[in-house]
Amino acid sequence: MAKSYYVKFETPPNLVSPILEAVKASAQTGKVKKGTNEVTKAIERGQSKLVIVAEDVEPPEVVAHLPILCEEQGAHYAFVPSKQDLGKALGIDIIAAAAAIVDPGESKQIVEQVIESIAGIRGGGEAK
Repeated sequence: MAKSYYVKFETPPNLVSPILEAVKASAQTGKVKKGTNEVTKAIERGQSKLVIVAEDVEPPEVVAHLPILCEEQGAHYAFVPSKQDLGKALGIDIIAAAAAIVDPGESKQIVEQVIESIAGIRGGGEAK
């Protein structure tokens, strides 16, 4: 399957696991927003530490605005290949198109490492 047009960069395969691990740990020990509407609000309010968007969302228009909004707001974001895996990492029994880590809890160090790695891929960028 071809990458959707909203996927601005390819997340290296070796980063996908730490991203999902950060989501899981944040959901258990911190605070995470689930779903496109909640994630959009978290970005607009400047609450998101890291936004995660699934690459396999259909129709793509559901999440296409998120990378643009993140760039406008200076929020960090990354992509994961599967909405199924994202839902599982969030601890829910359904798929998830997007998630925003608001409070990383015990996964703060992992989130910071992911942000640093993503910034390197995207060509820099200031941490919030």
